[in-house]
Amino acid sequence: MNNQHYHVSDGNMMTPTLRSRMRQYWRKEIRPILITAVVLFAVRSSLADWNHVPSGSMNPTIIEGDYIFVNKLAYDLKVPFTTWHLAQWSNPKRGDIVVFFSPHDGTRLVKRVIGLPGDTIELRNEQLIINGKPVNYGRLNRKISGQLPVGEQQQSLFATEELPAHAHAVMAIPGVPARRSFGPIQVPAGHYFMMGDNRDNSFDSRYFGLVDRSRIVGKATDVVLSFNQNDYYLPRAQRFFKPLDGK
Repeated sequence: MNNQHYHVSDGNMMTPTLRSRMRQYWRKEIRPILITAVVLFAVRSSLADWNHVPSGSMNPTIIEGDYIFVNKLAYDLKVPFTTWHLAQWSNPKRGDIVVFFSPHDGTRLVKRVIGLPGDTIELRNEQLIINGKPVNYGRLNRKISGQLPVGEQQQSLFATEELPAHAHAVMAIPGVPARRSFGPIQVPAGHYFMMGDNRDNSFDSRYFGLVDRSRIVGKATDVVLSFNQNDYYLPRAQRFFKPLDGK
């Protein structure tokens, strides 16, 4: 019998040709995708973002199924993926709709700025009082409330809340238990008092307290897209690219 020598290759060894192909695949395919992903996430983290709204706490201004545009440069510039401020050029104004991290559990929320640093805020039977002056209420355009489901319209009351220099829509649901009286409370420096426009269905500063300035992510300015969660997620084309508060 002739002696035969067999060469058994190591399954973990990589041939030069395979290594070369993998390097080329990394350079041409994987690396560009990773760089693009990092840039996109950094942009979303620091410059602009969209936010899906699953609840009705901001009805009738923002409806369940809306996707809203968030301008993260409205007030400041942050380090990507953090809340660290690199620069600040403005602060939220009364009436602004902002996105922030809840002091209760860190959830990202969308609410309206009602109280500024130094303000005294009070609510008496749904009547908002700012610095001792009751806020006036007027009739709301039917086109705004008419975008809600008929059943919700029938059980709700709607009005225009005339905040100083900023009027906006609000609603109340008399048939549900809610915190309709609150305060008075003074807003300390560096903090804000937030409320939902749907006053009887909003978990806001009446419950979790004041919001520190550092928790504010940016300003919500427009509805980008909208899908009806109660009707097979059909698009609400009339809400596409619609400025919030009609501005």
